[in-house]
Amino acid sequence: MERIRFVQHNGKEILFLDFSECKAGEVPALIAESKTVIRTKPANSLLTLTDVTNTRFDDNVTAGMKEFAAHNKPYVKAAAVVGITGLKKILFDAVMVFSKRKIHAFDSVEQAKAWLVSNS
Repeated sequence: MERIRFVQHNGKEILFLDFSECKAGEVPALIAESKTVIRTKPANSLLTLTDVTNTRFDDNVTAGMKEFAAHNKPYVKAAAVVGITGLKKILFDAVMVFSKRKIHAFDSVEQAKAWLVSNS
């Protein structure tokens, strides 16, 4: 299954960024692939859903996520994330401060999809 793909939910297109179960060394390539897709879209047009469930974070991943969130800001209309638990909450907060973004965290992919389509 492709990790970076568009999915449909209630007639709306969502860019699903599936980083779940990744080791820290796998994340930079997924970030690069995601950026390639995102930068082809018009400003303020994307709904994004990022799944970081059981993803391993290290200093490089944290720095990459900060830069990634800032890079995406002009393209994203609404953003949601799932899998923010434990220490990831601290890293998530740091990413939000650095990128000056408001990304909403949810407990499940289905909750995130529902919120995205209702807020687009």
